[in-house]
Amino acid sequence: MKRLETIFVALNGWALILMLSAMTLVVGANITLRYVTAHSLPWADEAARYLMIWMTFGGAGLVLRTGGHVAITNLQDALPSLGQKLLRAGIALGLLVFFGFMVYVGIQYAQRMQYQVTPALRMPFLYVYAAMPVGFALLIAHLLLIARPFIMAGDYKRMDGATADPLPGGANG
Repeated sequence: MKRLETIFVALNGWALILMLSAMTLVVGANITLRYVTAHSLPWADEAARYLMIWMTFGGAGLVLRTGGHVAITNLQDALPSLGQKLLRAGIALGLLVFFGFMVYVGIQYAQRMQYQVTPALRMPFLYVYAAMPVGFALLIAHLLLIARPFIMAGDYKRMDGATADPLPGGANG
């Protein structure tokens, strides 16, 4: 199971790297063309914008794994050990429910947009709005993979074996 998790996280990371690389190439080529030929690609800004949307939703799960999202732990720190575990379990459950709801809403919204096309690329908006349900589904997967150690200890093991604190920089509170 740990090997599958490692592969899943690596694939998620590589997808983000590829999207960032594509965005960099498109924007860089557009800037170069603008200054060298005084003409630009009419679709470059749109493509970069949509790649950024996909990177945002696709990367949220990886950020969740490292404790990179905003967290305030004052209440948790004030509770006894059992209370902390119960609070973290409630938070994990609440997040799962919210992420599941957002997958459902995202699918509905993407389906409504399937017949409209983007102005420059002329591709269905379905492909742009599909980032939302896909991203939240990835969040569900990442949360399920780290939920047990997070609930039990308040932290979890990162892929490099180090302990990840729920807050960046190890600050609690």
